[in-house]
This record gives sequence, structure tokens and C-alpha cells, in this order.
Amino acid sequence: MAPFVIGCDGGGTGCRLVIADGQGRVLAQAIGGPANVTSDFDQAVANLRDALARAAAQLGLGLPEVLRGVAHFGLADVQSPQDAARVAAEFPFVQICVTEDRTIAVEGALAGADGVLLALGTGTIVAGQRGGQAWRIGGWGFQLSDDASGAWLGRLLLQRVLLAHDGIEAFSPLTEACFAGFGRDPRGLVAFAATARSVDYAGFAPDVVAAAQAGDAVGVALMQQGAAYLTRALSVMGFAAPDVLCLSGGVGPHYAPFLPEAVQAAIVAPKGQAIDGALRLAVRLG
Repeated sequence: MAPFVIGCDGGGTGCRLVIADGQGRVLAQAIGGPANVTSDFDQAVANLRDALARAAAQLGLGLPEVLRGVAHFGLADVQSPQDAARVAAEFPFVQICVTEDRTIAVEGALAGADGVLLALGTGTIVAGQRGGQAWRIGGWGFQLSDDASGAWLGRLLLQRVLLAHDGIEAFSPLTEACFAGFGRDPRGLVAFAATARSVDYAGFAPDVVAAAQAGDAVGVALMQQGAAYLTRALSVMGFAAPDVLCLSGGVGPHYAPFLPEAVQAAIVAPKGQAIDGALRLAVRLG
């Protein structure tokens, strides 16, 4: 049995890592910076290594000692075996499995049971399992996918600000406040977008959610648009009673009131978080 078991959940906004004993009892944990291996591989590796070192330090250990363990890393935008192997080469554990974050999110939420997970944070996870078969929709990265995510909401909000500035639609309190944050200068939005990453756009998502809850017309429209995508995705997956649905992530649970009543009736609390799934999968490696 390996002396240590390490689970890691790495997303576009930040990463979380835990060190446990062979039975999965957590001994130390640390939170670090973004770990999207497609957006910035070097930064992701540096943030993961820093989180691992800080967790090890809580046990009075250095990296060489914890690398004697086994690990499962679930990271945003791992799109291929080559991506996984590239990360694994940076962390020479006795054994390490690197997967996309979807894998650990589903394991954490469903704990092996049948069901569907809609995890909406910086990015989007739409995945499920039934009768031993797993399926997924989307997950192709922010540039071409991640509909309904926090980053998607932020980008659409800025688009609506510019539409209002051009007189194509009326300002709402949400778009007015957002525009004011850029000094009411459309060139500020353009400059922001020129270098913005998914995590930067996702910073506007809490404003959209809060505005929708307050009845702001644009906020409501954006949440409805995201919910429409999620509803279509569920339909494609053949979601129907008695299937259960878990909503997770910083944005996910806020979509509940915008989903059809039949879908709302199927919502159950996740059995755990993505980090719990990563740890369970790591224990199986050990």
C-alpha cells in the first residue's frame, strides 16, 4: 500500500489538492491557482506543484517524500492521452492517473450511481452514466464550447453592454453597472477582450446571477439562454425519470429555477465534490 494518496481537482479558476493515507483519510490539503492545461500549461504545472508542496509542508514533508505515493489529477481541458502524459511527466509519483476534470466531477457527485451531472463553474461539464455506460456533451474548451458556464455568461454580458451602447437594445441596471466599470468607454471592453481568458470572463458571472435573482431583464435573459442549452443537452442525453440530476459548481445550482419543472423535480444533492471523486479514484490506484 502506498504511504500517501493524493487527489487533485484543477479548474480554470483554481485547484484543490489533498493528501490522504492509504484508506483515504485526509491528512493535509491546499488550494492553489488556475490549472487549465490548455490555457497555460506552465502556469498550471507551477500552481499544481505549489499546492502539492504546501500540502506536504503541513505534514513536515518535502516533495520527494509525497511523490512516493499514488495520485489522481482531474484537470480542466485535458483533451487527449498526450495532454495527460505531459502532465504526468511533471509529477513522478509511484503511479499517477491524469484525466479531464469531468471524470472526477462525475465520480464525486454520483459516487458510481446512475445519473447526470451539470457542473457549471468557469467551464461547463455535462456528463452522466447509466448501466455502466458513460456519456458526455461539450467540454471542448471556452473558445468553442462551455455554453452556460461562468465564462460564457461573462462574455455574453459584455456583448450585451456593447449592444446597449450602440442603441440596439436598452440598458438594464446590470449592463449599466458593467459599462460604468469600464468608464463607459467601449474601447475598454475591447481592450479587455483582447487578452481576457476564461477565468477573466467568469469574474462577471456572480453579477449576472445576482442581477437575475433581482429580476434584471438582461440577467434573466442570460440565465434563460444558458438553461435552454442545458435543457437541450439533457434531451440529447435521453434524460428522463427516474434519472437523477446533480447541479454543482459556482454557477450550476443557480440554474435550477430556470430549468423545466420536470427537470427541477429530478434534482438531488451531489454526494460529494470533484475533489472527493479524485481522492476515491486515487485510493483505487493504491
